[in-house]
Amino acid sequence: MSKNVLGAICIAALVAGCADNINSDHYSTSSVGRVSTVAQCTVLSVRQVSVDSGDTSAGTLLGGVAGGVAGSTIGHGRSSHALGAIGGALLGGLLGSATQKGLSHQTGFEYIVKLDNGQAISITQGASQPLMVGQRCLVLYGNPARIIAQ
Repeated sequence: MSKNVLGAICIAALVAGCADNINSDHYSTSSVGRVSTVAQCTVLSVRQVSVDSGDTSAGTLLGGVAGGVAGSTIGHGRSSHALGAIGGALLGGLLGSATQKGLSHQTGFEYIVKLDNGQAISITQGASQPLMVGQRCLVLYGNPARIIAQ
């Protein structure tokens, strides 16, 4: 039984790494050194939103493999091991998918800002540095775009 628990912990740790960092203060190495256009703006609206990756394939795959391996140890004889592996893979896949969905869920904010040229735009980003309505900010156009305090 301790092997099953250890396997579940490993799956959770691997799946937790699948969540993207959506905060405005996080940069990938490919973004470093790239030039971004910057525009001044004022925050018009702030709305808290849920952000999900939507893709649970990695969790399903990892859970299915771990469940299949764990399930194959059940019973005596070839047919019992095969049935255990199939059942374990199905249950592991379901558990892995649910785990990844839960671990990849994040809270973010949708900001509607008015650029100084009069255009209004919307950007959704993580909740690490919330901005307030009326606050002067900077929009950093890039991939991903960000809004930061001025």
